[in-house]
Amino acid sequence: MPMTQQVERVKRRRTLADKIITGLNTARYRATEPLMLARARARFEHLYRDPDEYPLISVYVPTYNRGEILMERAVKSVLAQSYPNFEFIILGDCCTDNTAELVFGIKDPRVIFYNIPTRGYRYPPTPENNWFAGPVVAANEALGRVRGKWIARIDDDDLWTPDHLEVLLRFAQEGNYEFASASYEAERHGKRYIVDAREDNPRIGGTQTWLYRSYLSFFKYNIHCWRKSWNKVNDTDIQHRIYEAGVRMGYLDRVVATIIPRPGEKTIGLEAYLTAEKEGIRVHA
Repeated sequence: MPMTQQVERVKRRRTLADKIITGLNTARYRATEPLMLARARARFEHLYRDPDEYPLISVYVPTYNRGEILMERAVKSVLAQSYPNFEFIILGDCCTDNTAELVFGIKDPRVIFYNIPTRGYRYPPTPENNWFAGPVVAANEALGRVRGKWIARIDDDDLWTPDHLEVLLRFAQEGNYEFASASYEAERHGKRYIVDAREDNPRIGGTQTWLYRSYLSFFKYNIHCWRKSWNKVNDTDIQHRIYEAGVRMGYLDRVVATIIPRPGEKTIGLEAYLTAEKEGIRVHA
């Protein structure tokens, strides 16, 4: 089931506070982000003129108490990249499992770990809201720590193709794109299919396929995205704002990532969160 259909199935009565906060945030983003983009271009765009440059890429992953799957999927995928010039920021959202122990056991100087020390109240802790806004705090913390000229995100349970960074970087450089994304493969209930954003306008791939210039890091994820009536998921909220601000975006018709169910689950995304709720399992983003 496409993500938009999943989200449409989740209905809640929006409060007056939801509408006011959403309206104020929308007005603020529309007023400030195009101006911030113009200023960032004026300061930094000249640094991206060389299409053959071999720049540092900042890869980040927000994670919460999924140490084993983080190591098995995201860490293996990133460290197996054919493009080696990257830093890998693993951002724990106050992890209390063995994530820190596992990460500190990685013998690779490109890996950086930071664990947010506290995890306070952020939103009503429903499965839907965990899906909509769960990674926001950790993702924004990671964006404040990037040092590379380009930024890529992977979630802890995602898989990348070995040439993921290489092909996206070359595609973005050759097309002079500020933001590039691509197709990915997904699996639900034992069936795999390609998600290629063919019917979307604009065509933007899933967050695990994004590669963009680091001067766009001022675009931060919206912790109040769950309050909206549409584009409630944190990544669709931010990608819409990036597009509306006028960022040059390119789409690569090539599979560069795979999303499969986590161990013990049969599906992915919001459907997995709602299924877990029915089975009495608490799932955090």
